[in-house]
Amino acid sequence: MNTALRLLGIGMVFAGAACAPAASAQPTPDVSAIKTSVARTVVAEITLTAAAFTPVQATPSETATPAQTATATVLVADATSIALGTPGVLCDSVTFDPATVDVNVPDLTQMTPNQDFVKTWKVRNNGSCAWGDGYGLIYAYGEKMAGAPQPIPTVVEAGQEVDISVNFRAPSKTGEYVSAWQMVNGRGVPFGKPVYVKIIVK
Repeated sequence: MNTALRLLGIGMVFAGAACAPAASAQPTPDVSAIKTSVARTVVAEITLTAAAFTPVQATPSETATPAQTATATVLVADATSIALGTPGVLCDSVTFDPATVDVNVPDLTQMTPNQDFVKTWKVRNNGSCAWGDGYGLIYAYGEKMAGAPQPIPTVVEAGQEVDISVNFRAPSKTGEYVSAWQMVNGRGVPFGKPVYVKIIVK
């Protein structure tokens, strides 16, 4: 009897174990699903990045007009070159007639070595400002030949002509020499086309 009960109990234990719910097993990962999810995430990130760096196209109403985009060119002139009173006329300007500019010592005049001479030019004030104190000639280029400009003898009004001169000394060596001089205003600013002297030392 006891043996039969014991066997019956063991049988019930095994039966209960067989009927007991099995431990929940972890599902096997779906590799394909994981790859698809990762790919979607990467595509989404790329799309967001591209959107952040894509330039915004302006609508027709936002497009700048030529007047807004044009660059103005501003010419800055010295204060002495600004037109005063006469529109389009520079304050400081000089001109001369090539036929009459050389008052003396025409081009290719022969000089002896170290010969002193005075060269005089006739020029016209074609600016809108009078030439007064400080106006005169300064050395521009070539052989200076110890040039020393003489002061302008009088105030030169706009439109007037005047003779201007420089004291020179011919070089000691033989050859052909050119010395160019330019007008300068009272502030030391050169203006106009230079005048020049050309000599031959023999």
